[in-house]
Amino acid sequence: VELLSTGGTARLLAEQGLTVTEVSDYTGFPEMMDGRVKTLHPKVHGGILGRRGQDDAVMNTHGIQPIDMVVVNLYPFAQTVANPNCTLADAVENIDIGGPTMVRSAAKNHKDVAIVVNAHDYDRVIREMDANHNSLTLATRFDLAIAAFEHTAAYDGMIANYFGTLVPSYGDNKEGGEESKFPRTFNAQFIKKQDMRYGENSHQAAAFYVEANPQEASVATARQIQGKALSYNNIADTDAALECVKEFSEPACVIVKHANPCGVALGDDLLQAYNRAYQTDPTSAFGGIIAFNRELDGETARAIIERQFVEVIIAPKVSQAAIDIVAAKQ
Repeated sequence: VELLSTGGTARLLAEQGLTVTEVSDYTGFPEMMDGRVKTLHPKVHGGILGRRGQDDAVMNTHGIQPIDMVVVNLYPFAQTVANPNCTLADAVENIDIGGPTMVRSAAKNHKDVAIVVNAHDYDRVIREMDANHNSLTLATRFDLAIAAFEHTAAYDGMIANYFGTLVPSYGDNKEGGEESKFPRTFNAQFIKKQDMRYGENSHQAAAFYVEANPQEASVATARQIQGKALSYNNIADTDAALECVKEFSEPACVIVKHANPCGVALGDDLLQAYNRAYQTDPTSAFGGIIAFNRELDGETARAIIERQFVEVIIAPKVSQAAIDIVAAKQ
């Protein structure tokens, strides 16, 4: 196995005792423009894009060696612009050009080349290579290619969103521009968390998608402990109930049915809050969603189960006693 890398990464690999060839030595062309041009060279991209068995002759003619795997970590654009002191110049210098170009080249040629852009894929790639004579299956390469295109799409989306919030004002000696309240276009990427039992209606298929980094204490970060798969209405109503109960600092209970609160109450403890919320509208509470802002205890769980049918109970924490009581309910 031969390793090809650029300056900083090449030095790190060498420090770990690995033999590595710097890209500039391979291409015969030095890194330039403060690192802006490093991998943008035919010997690099020809090696990635070259089709095995079809482009061999032209690759040999021009001294291009095939590259079988590309591992890339893009410049940290999101982290850079998240800094309140970030200038436009800082943002610009953290726009990766060569990295995404290699990623897209490798993903395009996934029939022959593996592309790895996520650190969480390292272990599975290593395991498969160890078990498969240093090679990856086409299915794995295709899956990695999908992840690569998703990665570059999200990366470019972040850049477009950032630039879209700037209104150019270069005539007044400002380095960049004035911030606008909203970008011209807004790019977002969502990740599928789970398939739903059904959509808004029982004949519709549906899935639940969340942001890459969803906020804490939300339905997107909640973990289902037990029960059947959730439906669209379950998730929508649970979100409404949770967001409502989060408004209170005292022990609170919110019961939601069809996206509308039918019972909201405070109490000295969770049981009292639940009893008060339920008594607000016992009829509508049937089959509703119940949200708490405290750990669900066994006593409150038993009161719910013995009194009514409920679709979902959500709380910041659930005691083992409550889990056992709810699990015993048929």
